[in-house]
Amino acid sequence: AIQNAPNPGGGEQKPLARLSPLKPPLRKPLPCRGQSGCRGSCGAGEAGRSTGAFSAQIENTPILCPFHLQPVPEPETVLKNQEMEFGRNRERLQFFKWSSKVFENISIIPPETGMAHQVNLEYLSRVVFDMKDFLHPDSVVGTDSHMTMVNGLGILGWGVGGIETEAVMLGMPLSLALPGVVGCELMGTVSPLATSIDIVLSITKHLRQADVAGKFVEFFGSGVSQLSIADRTTIANMCPEYGAILSFFPVDNVTLKHLKHAGFDKARLEVMEAYLKAVKLFRSDESSSREPEYSQVVQVSLGSIIPYVSGPKRSQDRVAVNNMKSDFQACLNEKSGVKGFQIEAEKQNDMVPVQYEGNEYKLSHGCIVIAAVISCTNNCNPSVMLAAGLLAKKAVEAGLAVKPYIRTSLSPGSGMVTHYLSSSGVLPYLSKLGFEVVGYGCSTCVGNTAPLPEAIRNAIKQGEIIACGVLSGTKNFEGRLCDCVRANYLASPPLVVAYAIAGTVRIDFDTEPLG
Repeated sequence: AIQNAPNPGGGEQKPLARLSPLKPPLRKPLPCRGQSGCRGSCGAGEAGRSTGAFSAQIENTPILCPFHLQPVPEPETVLKNQEMEFGRNRERLQFFKWSSKVFENISIIPPETGMAHQVNLEYLSRVVFDMKDFLHPDSVVGTDSHMTMVNGLGILGWGVGGIETEAVMLGMPLSLALPGVVGCELMGTVSPLATSIDIVLSITKHLRQADVAGKFVEFFGSGVSQLSIADRTTIANMCPEYGAILSFFPVDNVTLKHLKHAGFDKARLEVMEAYLKAVKLFRSDESSSREPEYSQVVQVSLGSIIPYVSGPKRSQDRVAVNNMKSDFQACLNEKSGVKGFQIEAEKQNDMVPVQYEGNEYKLSHGCIVIAAVISCTNNCNPSVMLAAGLLAKKAVEAGLAVKPYIRTSLSPGSGMVTHYLSSSGVLPYLSKLGFEVVGYGCSTCVGNTAPLPEAIRNAIKQGEIIACGVLSGTKNFEGRLCDCVRANYLASPPLVVAYAIAGTVRIDFDTEPLG
């Protein structure tokens, strides 16, 4: 399926610049998972694209569906990253391409089309397998710890080691000691101001306190029905951060509605529902429906959740956004540890002047130097991604900008995300603020950040400044993003954009303007 990788048998080597996996058609068509057609308007062409002041930028969007490829211009940054990936991984891609030809039951997803767990969610997941009139639940294991994301769709899945994954691929069973199953009861009504990341940060705090390490978590209660599949997959994705093996949302009417919108035909959904009810794997809000018995129950009130960030060093250290300014001040005062930086009182308002691109800026404690809307946890959720785009649009129209020394990036979970950001007309505004699409894969969250400008690094080190990063990812411990960035905060995509514009975490959004 990787059509542009060099042939294992030899032959003419193509220049790297022409090795994009997104342009030639597939020789061996890989069907989507039984839907009535491609999920996106792959054949819509130019008619489905937005127009306006940034129409030229809107045209530069990656492909939508990895199984229905079409030649579409791509951002220069994405192309450069593709060239590097194909150059560094030529032998691997040769092997993958060979495998796709000699094995019947294997599909290779081309590089730069999406994160493994999001492509799995969008295109590969079946929920229930129908193998010649034999039905069984879908399941998945993979080498990515965030493979748990698919549990939001009612599919049991989790991350395992490479040897275990290879054994499963070769037909061996995967065995493990039966873990305890913790029930997480979601109660109340979600506040209209709360996003999926606010919910998952709250759940992370509660489950960390309950010590769910090495256990399964299953969500139940009246609050579950309020959560969309995008919200559920966000919560399931962050499972490694609260230590569980997996966090599971059973299939219910919300799931079936999502699958209908995704293209599953009516007859197939009826069979799926009947089967899951027969084997007691279907969740219902009916009063007659008995909840399963759990080894432990943790309760979370959705009504008490407000906008949060987490940091500056651990994902479970939740901070209300309206308390962010005072909390960071407290971190400066506290003794060095899980939150504190122990900065002397007389140095807490220090400012270090720095020259960058012909202009002078002043860095102080709490200044933002990295802002990343990245793959994984949030980028599977259209509500928060579009919210970030709308905020960017309003900011650009108001004349606001992000300081040029701040390392900004946008790494969508898949081409589908780029497609709807582009089609809705907000992608150019994100680009205008510096949130350019850089590719589809782990980036800032695993330390894959472009180096900070040398002048900025030197100023941070010489002034012993507590510089900050904000990201919509899952990893934020000290030094994770950059060795000179000591404070890192997990936030929803719109908050990442907001803090990037503000340029500092020492701001109260309730009382202070962005610019």
